[in-house]
Amino acid sequence: MGTVISFLEKYFVPVAAKFGAQRHLVAIRDGFVAIMPLLTVGALAILINSFPVTAYQEFMTKIFGESWKSFGGNVWTGSYAIMSLVVVFSVSYSLAKSYEADGMAAGLVAFGALLMLYSGSEKDWAIPFSYLGAQGLFVALFAAIVSTEIFVKLMGNSKLVIKMPEAVPPAVAKSFAALIPSMVVIMLFALIQCILTAAGVTNLHEAIFKAIQAPISGFADQLGSAIFVAFLIHILWFFGLHGSNIILPLTNAVYLPNINNNIAAFQAGQSIPHIVTPPFFDAFVWMGGAGTTFSLVAALMIAAKRRDMKDITKLTAAPALFNINEPMLFGLPICLNPIYLVPFVLTPILLTITSYLAIAAGIVPRTIAMMPWTTPPVIGGFLVTGSVMGGLLALINIVIGILIYLPFVILAQSQGDKKDRDQVSKAETTSVKG
Repeated sequence: MGTVISFLEKYFVPVAAKFGAQRHLVAIRDGFVAIMPLLTVGALAILINSFPVTAYQEFMTKIFGESWKSFGGNVWTGSYAIMSLVVVFSVSYSLAKSYEADGMAAGLVAFGALLMLYSGSEKDWAIPFSYLGAQGLFVALFAAIVSTEIFVKLMGNSKLVIKMPEAVPPAVAKSFAALIPSMVVIMLFALIQCILTAAGVTNLHEAIFKAIQAPISGFADQLGSAIFVAFLIHILWFFGLHGSNIILPLTNAVYLPNINNNIAAFQAGQSIPHIVTPPFFDAFVWMGGAGTTFSLVAALMIAAKRRDMKDITKLTAAPALFNINEPMLFGLPICLNPIYLVPFVLTPILLTITSYLAIAAGIVPRTIAMMPWTTPPVIGGFLVTGSVMGGLLALINIVIGILIYLPFVILAQSQGDKKDRDQVSKAETTSVKG
């Protein structure tokens, strides 16, 4: 382990440090951290509604009626469902603050810029809920970064800043100072939307959605297809985009027929035809959620000694048990954290390979059933194969994931300790000079 850590510190950390210090990536990371309370509450609501125990579901229905899930649904609406709307503000605010500019004004302008990029319904021009959440993050981040960069540069031009007399309250003075830059940014995004419409792009979100899906069309029950899906989902997730939801319509179109064929063949007493199916990923790869974060939680429990790492582990362990990992992705964070890029992408790819080979070799039966996505790891492996070997494969994959994550957890801890020491040293130096 020491050799691995030394290698990572020598060759990986310098590159990761430069990547991690990039202004825009830091702003995106801080923006996601700022909305952690919403994500935590949303994760709890999902768990309450989707807890995968039939007796629990029946009990809740009996006590509170058929509409008992509306409470959790309302919480989800005020958290996950509006993720893009809150992220565009929080990222813009963070980026503007990094330039020592007016973060509040920049965030409000970015919010307005994003709203113009939505395509309303023909009936009442309502904004589609489907792109207010995670599926709209790509456009939200684009709007936040571009609008804020332009806004900050315009604010830096004294000729465009309206200065008020000293007697004017500060809040009013700041508002007038941002007036012309705000007008320019808003009009520029209005022009962008006009150009897109003239070019035939009536729905920017949908166009980007399809463009991301296109590369994996045509693949079916192949190891290469499964590896590519795992890679693409996790690269998207690393940049804060909900890779699972973005790719879901296409993976469903490709892989749902496979599991349906498997179920039909099983019922008919025939040989099971397909290896790669939705439950293949759910039971053996996405354990704890994207990135096999159940293994990361276990690795943190084993190796983490820092208080902040222990606290986030306690907070995210229960949701991860039911494959809800947004609190971990944005709280640790994993998204835009260069130290975790390698294990976050590598682990699911490697587990896809090991699972495929184990099933192809006949060691583990092929999947013959769907399962609720909140089914805990190992149990899911048994349910989708009807075999103890399925549960054993899931357990082995978890251990493999722990071994991959461990050196990076230790590395992240080491870097955190070094950063703390540097801050203390800097504070002491400043105190001595003072």
